[in-house]
Amino acid sequence: MSTMTVVVTRNVSPRIRGFLASTMLEMAPGVYSSPRQSPAVRERIWKVLEEWFTGEQEASIVMVWREPRMPGEQAVKTLGLPPVALVEVDGLIVTHHQMDTETAQTKWERTFSGKRAGITPG
Repeated sequence: MSTMTVVVTRNVSPRIRGFLASTMLEMAPGVYSSPRQSPAVRERIWKVLEEWFTGEQEASIVMVWREPRMPGEQAVKTLGLPPVALVEVDGLIVTHHQMDTETAQTKWERTFSGKRAGITPG
């Protein structure tokens, strides 16, 4: 079944931008859309992106499409940083970003510094 597919890129080479523009409509700089893309075509595009991405630096690519069996009825694939996953928590769909312990501690301290005495992450 064909579904809407969207690809968002950041800091990718002209080679990748040109490839995506040849397979999808570029709606805005770095934002590509296809209203009816089959899973087979989507997987072929993703395979090319994975192969070509190895030469990219400080770049990222996110592909999303409707997938009724996934949380929020959306599936997501990412290359580069930050990797993200859609997860269901207490009936809500949220994005999950993986990060190392030091980064998590720094973000926690920056967010809650002095606001909630006695609360520690963990």
